[in-house]
Amino acid sequence: MMLFGKVSQQMCGLKKLPWSCDSRYFWGWLNAVFNKVDYERIRDVGPDRAASEWLLRCGAMVRYHGQERWQKDYNHLPTGPLDKYKIQAIDATDSCIMSIGFDHMEGLEHVEKIRLCKCQYIEDGCLLKLSQLENLQKSILEMEIISCGNITDKGIVALRHLRNLKYLLLSDLPGVREKENLVQTFKTALPSLELKLQLK
Repeated sequence: MMLFGKVSQQMCGLKKLPWSCDSRYFWGWLNAVFNKVDYERIRDVGPDRAASEWLLRCGAMVRYHGQERWQKDYNHLPTGPLDKYKIQAIDATDSCIMSIGFDHMEGLEHVEKIRLCKCQYIEDGCLLKLSQLENLQKSILEMEIISCGNITDKGIVALRHLRNLKYLLLSDLPGVREKENLVQTFKTALPSLELKLQLK
């Protein structure tokens, strides 16, 4: 009985540590693990397969070029020749993708649409990184950024480097405050862009 008392006292003491009493620390750590880039894996299976694995592991969905169906189950990723399945669209709604994982996108050449909706870890650095990737500067045609609370004007303005962007929806982004400045920036940089603002 004395042994049980000592063990339970030690366990109670552990509860006072931040990582054990607040599950946010655990989930933050786990999400960072899911986002870790494995450069050897990218080399072995190619950028599209590695990026698909990363996105699905984090709760996002992908659609491949020439297919209508969204791929959302990690365990049912298609197999076959590595160059057969090219990511055409990404829907990261409610996913845990974060900046450290965006290196997965470096080799993607066929992504035309990206939807970032309710992504709590998406921040300006993610959009800056995305807009600096030369392949994506050419391929991305549509973007939707909705209810991502860490995005500010700085991240949105970086999207002007996506030179073939035709459609951009910005909705429920409390960190974006200079709407008129955004409109002018995009009008100058991307005159054919359809910019939809649903901001307060």
